[in-house]
Amino acid sequence: MAQPFFWVDAFTSEVFTGNPAAVCPLNAWLDDSLLQKMAWQHGLSETAFFVRTGERRYHLRWFTPAIEVDLCGHATLASAHVLFSELGQVGDEVTFDSRGGPLVVRHTEKGRLSMDFPSRTAGVFQPPDRLAMALRKVPDTVSLGPSCWLVVYPKAEDVRSLTPDHPALAAFKPGRFIVTAPGDEPGLDFVSRFFAPDAGVPEDPVTGSAHCVLTPYWSARLRKGSLHAKQVSRRGGELWCTMAGDRVHIAGHAATYLRGQIDFEPTHSGHPYGVGL
Repeated sequence: MAQPFFWVDAFTSEVFTGNPAAVCPLNAWLDDSLLQKMAWQHGLSETAFFVRTGERRYHLRWFTPAIEVDLCGHATLASAHVLFSELGQVGDEVTFDSRGGPLVVRHTEKGRLSMDFPSRTAGVFQPPDRLAMALRKVPDTVSLGPSCWLVVYPKAEDVRSLTPDHPALAAFKPGRFIVTAPGDEPGLDFVSRFFAPDAGVPEDPVTGSAHCVLTPYWSARLRKGSLHAKQVSRRGGELWCTMAGDRVHIAGHAATYLRGQIDFEPTHSGHPYGVGL
């Protein structure tokens, strides 16, 4: 059984930067345990799997090497890129049905792919002292969102230079952390990084879903509806975010790094398939 496979760098126009995602178009859903094994084998922060359900509609799921997640921005962007740039998808818009609800992705006039995601707010919270110790730098404020912490620092360099204690972060519930600060370049509104030890991802290179929280926060703080953002991980990535009522439009570029196939062969491990690249 040969399975098409794409490696796409998302939120960048150049390979070797942005956030790499594996994308696997399926004719029909495979067993969940096999999907999880494939994501573990790929070793990327997310592997996206989708099945076509209509002319411009797909069912989309995301797996980290450890778990299935409810929302993932960069692998959604990568999936839309594969459809439009690799698989000949007609039109300028597709809809992905997902655990996070229907997600629409459109081509923009500036050549970007824009995702329509839910807006998520975080409430101010008095964090335990051990959080600052785990991050190894005392923040200005900490807020608690639906499934993550929003940690705000005064300067972009504070975010860039963080070297957190990842095992200590993994002890928190929830175990996902957005760290952010004002931008330090002309036209750059804010920077961020994202740590997700509870999802098996010590640091995610570029996190679209984090901007569901970041966009309403910075929009209110800066009194701007449209924002330019960078995630300042080692690989780095660039995003353009816009508030749209209770939704957030998150746009970026993507670049295909690899096209190939996964071969499934019978094994003696007790599972009907083995996964090899």
